[in-house]
Amino acid sequence: MSDKPTNNPFAALRDKLGPLPPGPAAAPANARDAEKPKEKRYSGRVTVRRERSGRGGKAVTLAEGPGLSGHPLEKLAKELARSLGTGARVENNALVVQGDQPDRVVAWLTEHGFAEVQRGN
Repeated sequence: MSDKPTNNPFAALRDKLGPLPPGPAAAPANARDAEKPKEKRYSGRVTVRRERSGRGGKAVTLAEGPGLSGHPLEKLAKELARSLGTGARVENNALVVQGDQPDRVVAWLTEHGFAEVQRGN
């Protein structure tokens, strides 16, 4: 018994179509990152701290300060939540991230163009 199939149903189609046109050129893995260098887009201080009071004993991470004013906080909260895989919302002009993760929030904010990010308590 041979390992080759005896009937190839696609052979007739291949003959009718002829040669295929070349496909699109492969883009670099991080094409968007390669286009523009990371620059500090937002100025002003942003303080990231952990808080538990008034939240039923659950820890949250707050990012607040004058560096966030005037920016689309709802959009930032949505991107932050998607990147960190956790919940995030806007509360009193501050980003509130579920869980005790100030290091991850500081790294994310710095990576996304906030110039002066400080870690609080």
